[in-house]
Amino acid sequence: MRPLLISLSLVAAFAQQQPYEIIASKRIMVPMRDGVRLATDIYRPGRNGAPADGKFPAIVERTPYVPYGDFNAQYYVPRGYVLVIQSVRGRYGSEGHWTMLRDDARDGADLAKWLGQQPWFDGGFGTMGTSYPGGTQHAMAVGNAPYLKAMVPADAASNMGLYGTRHNGAFELRFFNWIFVRGSSPDVDNPLEDAEWKKLADMVPEYLKGLPLRAGTTPIHMDPDYEAWLVEAMRHGDYDDWWKGMPNSVVEHIAEYEDVPVYHITGWYDSWTAQVANLSYAALSKAKKGPHKLIIGPWVHGGQGDTNAGEAEFGPASVIHLPAFRLRWFDHWLKGVDNGAERDPPVRIFVMGGGGGKRVAEGRVFVGGHWRDEQEWPLKRAQPTTYYLHKDGTLSQEKPKASSPTHYLFDPKDPVPTIGGNISSAGSLMFPGAFDQRCRPNLVFCKDQRPLAARNDVLVYLTPVLERDTEVTGTTVVTLWASSSAVDTDFTAKLIDVYPPSADFPAGVELNIADSIVRARYRDSLEKAAPMQPGQVYRFQIRMYPTSLVFAKGHRIRLDISSSNFPRFDVNPNTGEPLNDNRRWAVADNAIYHQPDRDSQIVLPLIQ
Repeated sequence: MRPLLISLSLVAAFAQQQPYEIIASKRIMVPMRDGVRLATDIYRPGRNGAPADGKFPAIVERTPYVPYGDFNAQYYVPRGYVLVIQSVRGRYGSEGHWTMLRDDARDGADLAKWLGQQPWFDGGFGTMGTSYPGGTQHAMAVGNAPYLKAMVPADAASNMGLYGTRHNGAFELRFFNWIFVRGSSPDVDNPLEDAEWKKLADMVPEYLKGLPLRAGTTPIHMDPDYEAWLVEAMRHGDYDDWWKGMPNSVVEHIAEYEDVPVYHITGWYDSWTAQVANLSYAALSKAKKGPHKLIIGPWVHGGQGDTNAGEAEFGPASVIHLPAFRLRWFDHWLKGVDNGAERDPPVRIFVMGGGGGKRVAEGRVFVGGHWRDEQEWPLKRAQPTTYYLHKDGTLSQEKPKASSPTHYLFDPKDPVPTIGGNISSAGSLMFPGAFDQRCRPNLVFCKDQRPLAARNDVLVYLTPVLERDTEVTGTTVVTLWASSSAVDTDFTAKLIDVYPPSADFPAGVELNIADSIVRARYRDSLEKAAPMQPGQVYRFQIRMYPTSLVFAKGHRIRLDISSSNFPRFDVNPNTGEPLNDNRRWAVADNAIYHQPDRDSQIVLPLIQ
């Protein structure tokens, strides 16, 4: 009999190694503490058409988007996980009102408590999701959700009052588009209403040209929750409790944030890079045991599987397979698998550059790059190096001499069009990533095909041709001494890698690397606006999104200064009226100073 017992045990062990079937239960209404019920899809491991015996860890995603869990279920459930997809309030069968992440700390904790009551749950769950669902993960951690053991927030919406939604006082108009397409997906039962929403989405450029947006003046009043949020977000410039109180504002909720292992994911051209790397990761990695890990690729929002970001190509080594990446983290922290996940370096970054600049598929420029492990973010060994703006348009480490300021006219009715950058949720309004800084017909707000450098309201500052490769890794900071004829205006900055002419690109290439903006009324404090005195000189600081790039020998580093970048940011009417409530506009005479006591500059974090 002994050989038979051995045989049966081997068969049983082999059976346990076979992938589980998927048993799905859709639209389970899970009650929250206030009685509101949220639609929840459960995907359980199965055998022979029925739920498998035993208890399993869970992977949770809370989302405002189409709760399409079938794809992820195919990956995780056969490997022994229960997948739980819950629609946030007011979305896809969930009761209640949508309020942009306001309720997600409480609701996430209530879902976790509900999981603890399920007979198939083993007592531990992890979270996943990209963008908004990244924000719901942070909210769940702030809400002290029980049984939470691991998180993998990718491109997470966080710290929205500082960057991402409000941006140094300006408003990121990608959220205007997000609202007008109702979170990028329809969720209505009435076909006539659905047709109205689709028509409205096509009219976004027209509405942007006609800002400001006032309540009840557009068809988005069909959904008062969406209209109310957009109108308030566009008018609410002060960084106060309205923004700080959001539970995905990680930097404001460090004390409440659960101490669990978190792997943060973002990309150099993601719309949330600064929030993920400079704010959430930087704060949590210091305050919590975690461990907290950070990976930054050369990606746009959600582009971890793409080898390009706009017109820049980085090659096949630049991608990660996100489901497998998450699985490794979950296997270790939820199942105890010794796969080395906890021994990963604290930070892993993709250093862009070194590709030679050849023309590749679809006319892209091959930027190339390589992965590098680091011990912290920002890098302690980065050397802050100051480059000064000069009257003649040069950018150098030499201090400027006495000179008159450079004036330009900023007309809000003719803003500088957006060409690439840290963008998401924008549809066809603008495109994320790196692009040659020349207008082209497929950009909605380009009126011609000139390079942006040819505009009279764009000030261009260039280094000499680089004599050696120069790596910039970290956050570039621009300090401007400037004045205006207006009581309020904007100043923008953009860092550009200038490729020399070549056989593949006879006119050269001018790729955007990083950018940002500052609204003048918030020059001293994001919490309280203050008008300018026309003609008075003020100091402005612009912290760009972080990057990592090797500017190649033979290239030039360029800094563009202007007062608009539309529709990445809303356009300042220069009148000082309340935000999103102006009735007038004015042309501003803006001036940049470059002299010994008013030395406008950019500080680059150089790696030797």
